[in-house]
Amino acid sequence: MNDIQQKRFPIGVFEEPENICDIKLDEYIKVIKDFPGRLKSLIEDFSDDQLDTQYREGGWTVRQLVNHIADSHINSFIRFKLALTEDNPTIKPYDEAKWAELQDSQNMPVKPAMRMIKGTHQRWTALLKSMTNKQFERTFHHPEHNKNYDLRHCLALYVWHCNHHFAHIENLKKDKGW
Repeated sequence: MNDIQQKRFPIGVFEEPENICDIKLDEYIKVIKDFPGRLKSLIEDFSDDQLDTQYREGGWTVRQLVNHIADSHINSFIRFKLALTEDNPTIKPYDEAKWAELQDSQNMPVKPAMRMIKGTHQRWTALLKSMTNKQFERTFHHPEHNKNYDLRHCLALYVWHCNHHFAHIENLKKDKGW
């Protein structure tokens, strides 16, 4: 992997696991539970200049990343709820790059997004802990990919998503000596 690819995918691209056992599910739920606190600890002392620094050339700023995480994770939480209450619902995709360019993602303080992440993850964790193995098999349809996703694998994707963006910010912090 070249340097640009390493900066884009610091933990590698998502590789869908074949089998996700109950022990792995518990590990995934712990990542979802702990992520808001980990993220807060990582960025809580950042200045506005640091928040407005791109994690890589051509990439989003830390501020945009935090807002993207809030947007993405609340969408995922809603997709879980749709899949649990409807029969293979077709979800509504959104253009995450365009969302990141909106003024609320570029200019607002990150505290509201951090509160959203904290609240979403608290509710998501409670939901995940209450789910049965049969419920983790429930699916939703993603029309852009023309594919059905089960909730077990969707959870694996969002654990990767947490770690992926955390690594973007952590690597920037190390590179800049912050």
